[in-house]
Amino acid sequence: MRDYKWLHEFCLNRFGSAKALEAMLPQPRSDAELRALSDDRYLSLISLRIFRAGLKHSLVDAKWPAFEEVFFGFDPEKVVLMGAERLENLMQDARLIRHLGKLKSVPRNAQFILDVRREKGSFGALIADWPVSDIVGLWKYLAKHGSQLGGLSAPRFLRMVGKDTFVPTDDMVAALKAQGVIDKAPTSLKDLAAVQAAFNQWQAESGRPLCQLSVMLAHTVNH
Repeated sequence: MRDYKWLHEFCLNRFGSAKALEAMLPQPRSDAELRALSDDRYLSLISLRIFRAGLKHSLVDAKWPAFEEVFFGFDPEKVVLMGAERLENLMQDARLIRHLGKLKSVPRNAQFILDVRREKGSFGALIADWPVSDIVGLWKYLAKHGSQLGGLSAPRFLRMVGKDTFVPTDDMVAALKAQGVIDKAPTSLKDLAAVQAAFNQWQAESGRPLCQLSVMLAHTVNH
């Protein structure tokens, strides 16, 4: 596995200057910002990620004001009370994406958020306090306790809210294979641990957040 210096030099050459490189890199939110984000916004973003999966994002985003309306602004205390009959009725609402399984995930994730609130004080506290040196552990926690947050949904949700994370996109996986970190998409605990260890090393060498390293690594793949 090559060190961060190689990665930085490769990206400098690709983008032509340090200024151009920095301009395309994401910035994570601070722990204070993550903690300040309200539980209803976390539920909205979890739900948005789930409905975006497999669909054109612009299509889902255009319908999101209607989702905000029918799900009471994603207030988890209200959403959790929505029963099966009400969700079935939403299948008749043409303003929405009428996917019953995804609609059912919203009150389930509302309950998840309320459970975390009782333990941590807020969902934002869980997200903010989780160490990025074990970000794959947070993916697994979200997938286990949430609804429809498996696969890439957990890391993509975290990227949406601004929690520092890498995202194993096809390009990033190809780059990790080229670096000898893994030999296939990281789904096993062993492979995820290897990817986390590689990112922890690059972060220690560079001081950069995981999200920036992730994007830089993806750009080492030839297109």
